[in-house]
Amino acid sequence: MKAIIHSDGGSRGNPGEAAIGVVVELADKKIEIGERIGVTTNNVAEYRAILKGLEVAFKKGAKSADCFLDSELVVKQLRGEYRIKDEKMKELAGQVFVVREQFEKVSFLHIPREKNKAADALVNKALDA
Repeated sequence: MKAIIHSDGGSRGNPGEAAIGVVVELADKKIEIGERIGVTTNNVAEYRAILKGLEVAFKKGAKSADCFLDSELVVKQLRGEYRIKDEKMKELAGQVFVVREQFEKVSFLHIPREKNKAADALVNKALDA
């Protein structure tokens, strides 16, 4: 089974109060997650969001995942196109790589913000709550 994951992370202030938004689409269901993650940066929130999406997809039985993010930086880092200099982001990327190994195939794809509205709305809803 393949999962389609849309994820977003954001903070109000950078760093500031942060939240993640994740939409995991599976063959038979759609799971939406919006939750606060404390005080952190936008980029760390982006990593936490994709990590959550992959963990949920795996627990629900997905064997592969297409991950759509509007953070070009995070996509390029996860694809190995950019080096990761920040230690916290390196740690989170390492966690993503560990979870990725449980799948047969995972792709990370950059999309424009307007195509990631559902995940973005979950971030804002969590921050407003």
